[in-house]
Amino acid sequence: MASRDVLAATGVALRGPGPGDLVGGVTPGVVALPESVEEIAAVLRACAGAGLAVVPAGGGTKLHWGAPPERCDVLLDLCCLNRVLEHAAGDLVVRVQAGVTVDALAATLGGKGQELALDVPFDSGATVGGTLAVGAAGPRSFRYGAARDLLIGVTVVLADGTVAKSGGKVVKNVAGYDLGKLFTGSYGTLGVIAEAAFRLHPLPARRRWLTAELAAGEVTGGLVAALAASQAEPSAVEVDRPAGGRVALAALVEGEAAEERALAVRDLLPGTADGEVGDTAPAWWGLLPGERVLVEARFPPASTAAVLAAAEEAGFALRGSPVSGRTWLTARDSGERELREAVTRLRGRVEGEGGRVTVPASPYEGVDRWGRVGALPLMRRVKERFDPGRVMSPGRFVGGI
Repeated sequence: MASRDVLAATGVALRGPGPGDLVGGVTPGVVALPESVEEIAAVLRACAGAGLAVVPAGGGTKLHWGAPPERCDVLLDLCCLNRVLEHAAGDLVVRVQAGVTVDALAATLGGKGQELALDVPFDSGATVGGTLAVGAAGPRSFRYGAARDLLIGVTVVLADGTVAKSGGKVVKNVAGYDLGKLFTGSYGTLGVIAEAAFRLHPLPARRRWLTAELAAGEVTGGLVAALAASQAEPSAVEVDRPAGGRVALAALVEGEAAEERALAVRDLLPGTADGEVGDTAPAWWGLLPGERVLVEARFPPASTAAVLAAAEEAGFALRGSPVSGRTWLTARDSGERELREAVTRLRGRVEGEGGRVTVPASPYEGVDRWGRVGALPLMRRVKERFDPGRVMSPGRFVGGI
């Protein structure tokens, strides 16, 4: 039976797939547009009964991330679940539907002098649910933590249509953190994130950016350690290095006495660096260096110099946070063999430093996206527990999960 026929009885709005609905190049059979948690559950129950594969989607900004699904009978588009359900400003907590865009949420919270301190490294259109699903982190994760660290409650719909909730909407309620963290970064392979509650922060009174240009050899583990431990307390420290170029470094300082504290950060830079302090971020701040090919390296911050050298050797442009030990890389798309060899070289060097390299986005299936994953047996057991019928985004995640 066709996907549309299976879902007709649910009463959920359906449409045909368009060019923007491809998941890693795979065209879904039909697109479902639920408007409530109950409608998500109805769709998943129907799909589980018919053995149809479902891929959740938010703004569609990351549908090319992860491996192509083994099959995609139904694309579950959460664009209609786009409401801020509750903003308890006095408790610094917000509860939202998964289809709310990060930009829209920022506008709502900003009107109350608050923010979700989550710098999403994507263009406009990224949603809360999609950001959680891939577990991406932006510049200020150094100070505030990544999405999973700001999450205090979550409502999910499991593969069989069961609605599960954990955590709460109050910061002191820590129950259920495990379920939220389990689903964050799972690429939609365990179920659908329908709602999320986050802890918030007041908007800072001031922001100042220190920017400087350094030679690659000047970005040492010692400099990174000094920046991270500085009493000036930068909220973020980012570097940007085009392939073969010098390193642009920028540090963000927020709050009172931001100007003086930014100048204190500048004093930590090598004597050859000509740092400037201003009230605007550099144009590259918080943006991914590429889209078609995207590599992520995570590593001990002390190994920053080695990672910069490895990226240069492998021909990658690099952007990210040395103080957090997280960088995004991209390369000129010169073919599958060249990219595969470059990733292999980079992975060998970074793993030798105690880090890990993944490839969120690549047009080539022959590129090893995930590398070695020591917890893979446990992850397979979790997948079997939550989705025994393999109907949720089958094959998109590590190890073919």
